[in-house]
Amino acid sequence: MPAEIENINPSVYGKIKERETTANEEDEAVVDPFDTREIFDLIRNINDPEHPLTLEELHVVQEQLITISDKKNNVHVNFTPTIPHCSMATLIGLSIRVKLLRSLPPRFKVTVEITPGTHASEFAVNKQLADKERVAAALENKHLAEVINQCISARS
Repeated sequence: MPAEIENINPSVYGKIKERETTANEEDEAVVDPFDTREIFDLIRNINDPEHPLTLEELHVVQEQLITISDKKNNVHVNFTPTIPHCSMATLIGLSIRVKLLRSLPPRFKVTVEITPGTHASEFAVNKQLADKERVAAALENKHLAEVINQCISARS
């Protein structure tokens, strides 16, 4: 966590309504492919590392920035940092990636990237998030893993 907050007064947006679960979705016998809303629901409540707000409330994650191909086993999430020089962008991307890797079946290839044109270091952050070895090394760092776990855990 940084000593001082970069975006001291971020824009805060309302949360969208929770999705109602249908009987077919609860029936284990019915094939229910993953969709963008399901992926969004997995990541919307990730906590921002600087503010007591979720990534949804800050519009860092939005359903329309998610693509999924259940048949091709691909999930792609773009996220939008609140400011173009956000030093937390890599941490936010790691939190999204870890949450999805822990929540989805291992058949999925998860790609997490910054929304094009929204961050000064977009290319460097995307390169870090795409590098499996760097992600694994980051998660071996006890302090960093602790911060990520705080971000992805539900607030009480």
